[in-house]
Amino acid sequence: MKTTVKFTKLDKSASVPVYGTPFAAGADLRALLDENIKIAPGETYFVHTGIATEIPEGLVGLIYARSGLACKRGLAPANCVGVIDSDYRGEIMVALHNYSNNPQEIEPNERVAQLVIAPYITADFVEVDTLEDTDRGEGGFGSTGRK
Repeated sequence: MKTTVKFTKLDKSASVPVYGTPFAAGADLRALLDENIKIAPGETYFVHTGIATEIPEGLVGLIYARSGLACKRGLAPANCVGVIDSDYRGEIMVALHNYSNNPQEIEPNERVAQLVIAPYITADFVEVDTLEDTDRGEGGFGSTGRK
């Protein structure tokens, strides 16, 4: 399924989000930097992308880690998954956190995250006095076992 997402470059050097393969779910977002930056262990750096989007109503932009960057270098979004609502028109920023024990360097135009466009459902929250019982009940955090 394809949709159209309008975007604008806020800086002429910004890169268009691009899918790495025909079946990739996420389009790569690239760092808009003038020079390399270093992210210390435990530090979060807000990486500019230089683009803003117009995501259609009923869809959301989700910013996920790039698997290689996260698994090999410990760099992933600080908020785990960034959310870009359809009414947001500001610059897409990636809050890149260094979860590793070593300083990490990001180069200009390096792929720092991936943007997935997905549908979502909103809810009307209705307060009730009791909830329907289930076999699981209040069991959580591994209560169903390991295997």
